[in-house]
Amino acid sequence: MNLLDKINSALKESALKQEKDKVLTLRMVIAAIKDKEIEKRSTNEKNIKDADVIAVLNKMLKQRRESLEIYNKASRVDLSEKEQSEINFIQYFLPKQLNESETRKVCEESVKDSGASSIKDMGKVMSILKIKYATNLDFAKAGAILKEILSK
Repeated sequence: MNLLDKINSALKESALKQEKDKVLTLRMVIAAIKDKEIEKRSTNEKNIKDADVIAVLNKMLKQRRESLEIYNKASRVDLSEKEQSEINFIQYFLPKQLNESETRKVCEESVKDSGASSIKDMGKVMSILKIKYATNLDFAKAGAILKEILSK
């Protein structure tokens, strides 16, 4: 079963259980995936792949995290709780993300592999990371770690 099928079945299950928040979040996810499908049609690709779905989910997750940070700074507990629940629903469908120490380790390995010596080489290192860890690496964290490593 591909990722889109899993999301659709989760939507059906949530609708039957009358979990309103989950249904709304999953409908937003499916709408974003359909937008991606429409976008891909213009490039003569008919089928959407799991990698495309993961990219959509990561984009939505990033948006939710930014909103969560803003709501926390503004002391809007009601809105931050809603964003956090949406983050949890979206994360359920994503592959397990590398933790902080694993991210640091793969960043250090990629710096060695690429021969990067300064912050100017960050693009080379990021391209290696995107090839090897496209689905399970938080690139915002990786970027911060790479800046730290390459600034030394």
